[in-house]
Amino acid sequence: MAAIKITDRIYSVGVQNPDLEVFDIVMATEFGTSYNSYIVKGEGKTALVETSHADFFDEYKSNITSVTDPAKIDYIIVNHTEPDHSGALAALTELCPKAQILATAVGANYLKNITNRSDLSVRPVKDGEELDLGGVTLKFVVAPLLHWPDSMMTYCKEEKALFSCDFLGAHYSFAPMLDTELKDTEGYRRAFKEYFDAIFGPFKPFVVAGLAKISALDIEYVCNSHGPVLTSAGQLGYAVAEYGKMSRIVKNDPKKIPVFYCSAYGCTAALAEKIREGVLSVLPTAECKTYDIIKHDLSVLAAQLNSSNAFAIGSPTLNADAVPPVWNLIASVDAINIKKRPAAVFGSYGWSGEAVPAIVARLTALKLNVVGEGLKACFVPGDADLSKAFELGALLAQSIA
Repeated sequence: MAAIKITDRIYSVGVQNPDLEVFDIVMATEFGTSYNSYIVKGEGKTALVETSHADFFDEYKSNITSVTDPAKIDYIIVNHTEPDHSGALAALTELCPKAQILATAVGANYLKNITNRSDLSVRPVKDGEELDLGGVTLKFVVAPLLHWPDSMMTYCKEEKALFSCDFLGAHYSFAPMLDTELKDTEGYRRAFKEYFDAIFGPFKPFVVAGLAKISALDIEYVCNSHGPVLTSAGQLGYAVAEYGKMSRIVKNDPKKIPVFYCSAYGCTAALAEKIREGVLSVLPTAECKTYDIIKHDLSVLAAQLNSSNAFAIGSPTLNADAVPPVWNLIASVDAINIKKRPAAVFGSYGWSGEAVPAIVARLTALKLNVVGEGLKACFVPGDADLSKAFELGALLAQSIA
């Protein structure tokens, strides 16, 4: 991909990766992604905003060189230090020998470890600080936990452009870059929502704060780090409005207490049903449904779990452990936002029963409030086991009553 002119002073020099299928191990990328980087040219100074992925350095270097002599770049602004943003930085320091590197104070510390250069010179910038390029002013908007502690955005008031870092981005490879040329709007919007859910879903209060920070800015272009540049004539209004909707924290009324389980022969399922009955004995209006994990889409179950007021999860023991579908669901726990949420653990077993204590240990490590010690029933639950399951459900409901 060649460099693309965004405005009279801003050029996109990043690279496309349309073949990427999975980002950061856990996120499927149906449309690939891009590693966006921008050159801002003032009358006296030139800044490079964001760098790129190290694997694409040759193409990235070519794009930069087509716009300006890299040796003449005065500033490298690193809005976020994750390697897909900063991977090319070490090589850039050789290509741009006079460039001063700018990042947040947290980012400055991270960069030394990411580049393995303790002598790396990085100037920390403060929220609201401005940088004059000569007829072009860049203002730094520090935005911690959008979505790392180091994150910031950079605003160019003359071009009405916000370099938003990951904020308002999408894993959507799109070579023309400007959203006004999008044809598959439905596909882009699907990627946009999936990106929000995976990247910013755990940080909704900080999304609200970020939207407030940029609300007073006059923005016609959002030059993000992944996906097409958003414009006031294209998807910008939609993107901002959707972030507002998706970052709302909804209070459940009635209370929501899902019961998740896997069951090979119906034994753990029987415990699940009694736990549900116990919940309803205390909170008769609660939304309390049982979910056989293997019969539902994992993303749907994860949404139910993370939006619950409390939940129960059960597994039989297989090979001295809980079964993989249960671990997959636990791996989807939004540990940042549901700390101290009440949870109950249960399961049947034949030989040894390690599943329940293993799940209890994991949920405790995630800082959830595990109710009781976990309920284990040997083989087919008897009346005493079912009574204990009922009591566990009642105890779980009482924890939020």
